[in-house]
Amino acid sequence: MSERTVSLEYANSIAFDLQKAFWDERGKGARFRMTTVGRAYFLQRCLERITGTEVGVIAREVGSILQGEGIIGSLSAAEDGNLLRLRVEGCLHRSLEERVLALGTEPLACVPANIVALSVEKRLNRPVELAEARLVDGGCELLLVVFERPLPGGGTK
Repeated sequence: MSERTVSLEYANSIAFDLQKAFWDERGKGARFRMTTVGRAYFLQRCLERITGTEVGVIAREVGSILQGEGIIGSLSAAEDGNLLRLRVEGCLHRSLEERVLALGTEPLACVPANIVALSVEKRLNRPVELAEARLVDGGCELLLVVFERPLPGGGTK
């Protein structure tokens, strides 16, 4: 099979249609089903490159990986207790998020945030939830909650 590429506009358009259909079906509850979007990419391209043992370090490692892959321009992270604040700039999925926002809802999923969450869950066995996603000038501001209790079974959801 030959390797084909499609335009980013096409891929984001399809992803938008999928998110909209899910929103139409589940409303805000769709967000809690979108947390694993990016899992296959995480397992194939990121997991073995994540070595940190602290939440902030893991977030920065994910940022470096995604930046190196050309998915984002940058990712910064700040910890505040159990809260992890991310700022992502130059994300390939920005146009998709703008279309979701135009529906009158906040973004339902964020692949960079999901990959940070999956990394923390896998490396530290701590559950993570995306609590807020806001589009701001030049990027997105994301709020993740990192829980203390370990995940059952010692792994990701």
